[in-house]
Amino acid sequence: MGQVVDLARTEVEPPARKGLSRGSAARLGLMALPVAFFGVFFAYPVAAIVARGLKADGAWQWGRIGDVLAQSGIQHVLWFTTWQAFASTALTLLIALPGAYVFARFDFRGKQVLRAVVTVPFVLPTVVVGTAFLALVGRGGLLDELWGVRLDTTVWAILLAHVFFNYAVVVRTVGGLWAQLDPRQEEAARMLGASRFAAWRKVTLPALAPAVAAAALMVFLFTFTSFGVVQILGGPTFSTLEVEIYRQTSEIFDLATAAVLTIIQFMAVGAILAVHAGTVRRREAALRLVDASMTARRPRGAGQWALLGAVLATVAVLLVLPLAVLVQRSFDAPGGHGFAYYRALTHDDGGTFLVAPITAIGTSLQYALAATAVAVLIGGLAAAALTRRDAGRLVRGFDALLMLPLGVSAVTVGFGFLIALDKPPLNLRGSWILVPLAQALVGVPFVVRTMLPVLRAVDERLREAASVLGASPWRVWREVDLPMVRRALLVAAGFAFAVSLGEFGATVFIARPDNPTLPVAVARLLGRAGDLNYGQAMALSTILMVVCAVALLLLERVRTDRTGEF
Repeated sequence: MGQVVDLARTEVEPPARKGLSRGSAARLGLMALPVAFFGVFFAYPVAAIVARGLKADGAWQWGRIGDVLAQSGIQHVLWFTTWQAFASTALTLLIALPGAYVFARFDFRGKQVLRAVVTVPFVLPTVVVGTAFLALVGRGGLLDELWGVRLDTTVWAILLAHVFFNYAVVVRTVGGLWAQLDPRQEEAARMLGASRFAAWRKVTLPALAPAVAAAALMVFLFTFTSFGVVQILGGPTFSTLEVEIYRQTSEIFDLATAAVLTIIQFMAVGAILAVHAGTVRRREAALRLVDASMTARRPRGAGQWALLGAVLATVAVLLVLPLAVLVQRSFDAPGGHGFAYYRALTHDDGGTFLVAPITAIGTSLQYALAATAVAVLIGGLAAAALTRRDAGRLVRGFDALLMLPLGVSAVTVGFGFLIALDKPPLNLRGSWILVPLAQALVGVPFVVRTMLPVLRAVDERLREAASVLGASPWRVWREVDLPMVRRALLVAAGFAFAVSLGEFGATVFIARPDNPTLPVAVARLLGRAGDLNYGQAMALSTILMVVCAVALLLLERVRTDRTGEF
């Protein structure tokens, strides 16, 4: 018997080693294009602007870092950036965790529509979020008209706008895992005498901790690098690192200070993403999950119905009301409610744009479609390369690299495009493709995070069987993986499209005056005085919001409970 086992091992092990080598080579091949893409269109522009600011006469001037950090104004920016990120994260978790529970455990009419409504703020451009809250809490806003209350000159407007923007991150990340936790474990603890709270604290909370940590880190990342919201609502009083980088780059033209702030932000974001990657790996490896459709049920008892009502009220006041006020302001023309501001979008005033503002809609759609194609190609290859969980440190580092564009200054990337990509063979400064490339950098992480969990759920034995039968890696992907991840691919493309539509930080530098995108057009209109410019900004923001909402409603029709983190 032992001889038979030894013979079987002798015959089986060499092909296994060969398959492993083949799989490693295929993974490295899949990584080649994403690595090249990020190297040329992310690392190179960022390095170029840092070098422009810190090099003089061919020598690095590292002493400038100390000089910049010694400035009291910069110290205040660093303190405010960190403080408001912690405060925004804590407030978001406090408000959104009950919503995560409701979406995970309750089954009620209109749940899919409400999930899309909750996600709309997350894919809106930050400049539109700022505009919506300006219409709600700013001068002449709804609160000002009703009660004489203005929050646009306080930090509360920024914090509430960050909760508005990041509510979906907590609901999707924590709620997605919560829905797949077996509720019978908590029920067993209660049968053994534990109270409801004790059972939740000792059984459910430890299982949810990695997801809560991952969501908190992502919210902290987004708020730490906040730009559009702080720029519109913060005014001259409040400034984050991202806003200060933009000011130093475009207004003061102090590239040395901008370079130092970019390095600081890069280091902070790298640390955040390293911790985030660890929490994601713990979440994937430590839990046994069940089908989410088995855990949701209709609310029972007055307490659960009250919780559902409270969450619906929170969504209505915090998420829907700002968007409703935005729409109302777009129709609130001087001569009464009507389409005056929308009609004004079809005319070129000769000042703000070289073309009629309405052309920004078609331009944005074309750019977003091109960016989506690039993001799906790069992100799909990267997700396929990261499919195996037993990957080494090199591949895990590649996973973290893909997330960097979400946290590194988009302003730096956009300005870096202008500096770095203006000489052969990469003389793209006058090309329209610059904008989609910048948008794709932000879309790729969403494609990866959406597709990767689904790809990892595919039974590895199916791939091995196809390989044994002689299928090439490409055919294995086409015949085994693709049919199973088709829905995830559609969702990933939808998120990439919506996020590309809203990209602002990099696009504000590289969008040409005769081809502005919707977020850039909104920002330029808000930057000019007059009710007409303000009304047109509200109208364009409403159009962009409707496009994003329709895209997300379509995504909810094809989304499955296992379709990634978002």
